[in-house]
Amino acid sequence: MALISSDYRDFESIRKDFRWSIPERYNMARDVCERHSAIADRPALYYENAAGERRVYTFGDLKTLSNRLANALAHWGIEKGDRVGIVLPQRLETGLAHIAIHKLGAVSLPLSILFGPDAIEYRLKDSGAKAVITLGRHADMIRDIEDRLPNLEIVISCDESTGDARFWPALDRASDRFEVVDTLADDPALLIYTSGTTGPPKGALVAHRSLIGNLPGFELSQNFYPKPGDVFWTPADWAWTGGLLDGLLPAWYYGTPIVGFEGGKFDPDHAVDLIERYGVTNSFIPPTALKMIRQVPDLESRPLELRGIMSAGETLGGELYEWGESVLDLKINEMWGQTEFNYLVGNSARIMEVKPGSMGRPYPGHEVDAIDNHGNVVARGEPGELAARVEDPVMFLGYWEDEKATKEKIGNGWFRTGDVGYRDQDGYIWFVGRKDDVISTAGYRVGPGEIEDCLLKHPAVAQAAVIGKPDELRGNVIKAFIVLARGHSGDEALKQDIQDTVKNRLAAYEYPREIDFIDEMPMTTTGKIKRMELRERVRNSEVMARER
Repeated sequence: MALISSDYRDFESIRKDFRWSIPERYNMARDVCERHSAIADRPALYYENAAGERRVYTFGDLKTLSNRLANALAHWGIEKGDRVGIVLPQRLETGLAHIAIHKLGAVSLPLSILFGPDAIEYRLKDSGAKAVITLGRHADMIRDIEDRLPNLEIVISCDESTGDARFWPALDRASDRFEVVDTLADDPALLIYTSGTTGPPKGALVAHRSLIGNLPGFELSQNFYPKPGDVFWTPADWAWTGGLLDGLLPAWYYGTPIVGFEGGKFDPDHAVDLIERYGVTNSFIPPTALKMIRQVPDLESRPLELRGIMSAGETLGGELYEWGESVLDLKINEMWGQTEFNYLVGNSARIMEVKPGSMGRPYPGHEVDAIDNHGNVVARGEPGELAARVEDPVMFLGYWEDEKATKEKIGNGWFRTGDVGYRDQDGYIWFVGRKDDVISTAGYRVGPGEIEDCLLKHPAVAQAAVIGKPDELRGNVIKAFIVLARGHSGDEALKQDIQDTVKNRLAAYEYPREIDFIDEMPMTTTGKIKRMELRERVRNSEVMARER
């Protein structure tokens, strides 16, 4: 079932031998569900919620129930190409919804349960969603804004909340037989909105073929997935690329179970309990979550069975990598990709040297480099905009009804990611920062990632974010926002000690001249730091200071 044989012993041989095999006609629902009839009794989902309720669902359950849901959706008027919103946490109905929608040839629109009414309304309206599957307060929320959603015809509730239709009663009445709609590999399957860290969210239209495009990176980042007995888990919301295409759908593609936890805000202690209780072997854990897990005491003594962790979303950094080696007894495989173009670059510690702090090398089947403003590849070691060659099966189809924005991302055969980085002499990709995150201070261009990694080396620092604050003399000064580790409190002496750590480890021009201790880091629902919000805080404080 794997695309890459575990017989390989070096990364370069895999890249040299690898070839894509993308069929003309392809529907990802067949691969994550239909073809698993031989393992119908195998667990597909271990479900648990905050109340302690636990259930196990098999691959046979997935097939039967998704067929019933596909028939119910067809009865409600959902057709090929229609967009169907999914506002659900990590639970059975979420997976069933994606599979059933894809079986119909429709487009699933995953939406985070953390979204408020404005965020939900924007995405449902912009996408022209015809239906939405949800539960609880979100069903009530959508009914409240329904009159502003001209394309929305039906709200399907998975519980007893307000809605036009009931999920489970409809499945009870529906047939368990359904013929999967014939789709091209290039037909749209998912519409995933970007997290909006650099502007209004845009809908990235993702094709059925993208699942295959994700697999080489998935297999290698998980140290040759799958192996007998593998169990997958991720704290990432299944509404995002990280949870859906780096977790749920690949796990089911390989016929392996995934743990789904419906429990609200991320709790590092409970996360470790889940990993231990279900014998989790493989995971995608964003750096932010790893930094929180790092605060859990006595991790070395826990009988964890982890053999592979992939991390992405923010820079992992050498400090977290070394912690993983010493405490978890494994080498965390950092990966880099985007909603529009996922699983491009990464590590696979079993078969390649890992350079801590580097994002790794382009995975088999992908070509990535740093380019200048004219689309030319820059010299090794020279920073440029990281870009990926088009004509790649994991590349998105374009932004939803925004041809102009799509064209702005593509030129000279490259997809421009908006990230700044460089490729070293050995072909490893190093991240500097988003184009608008790079700080120009006293004539130096500084990326926040290196400073944040250095700050994490200080025992009092649990999380750190760095931005540039406008300054008349230097252009910008470096300002750090820090969440302290358990048992520490912030004062001027600690600020000085943290500043000295950066001065001594990096360079004098890279130390944060200003430090604010904060209780919680502003994050997107994908686990990325909201640096725009931090910059806005600085602007607001300056305005208030002038008004005084």
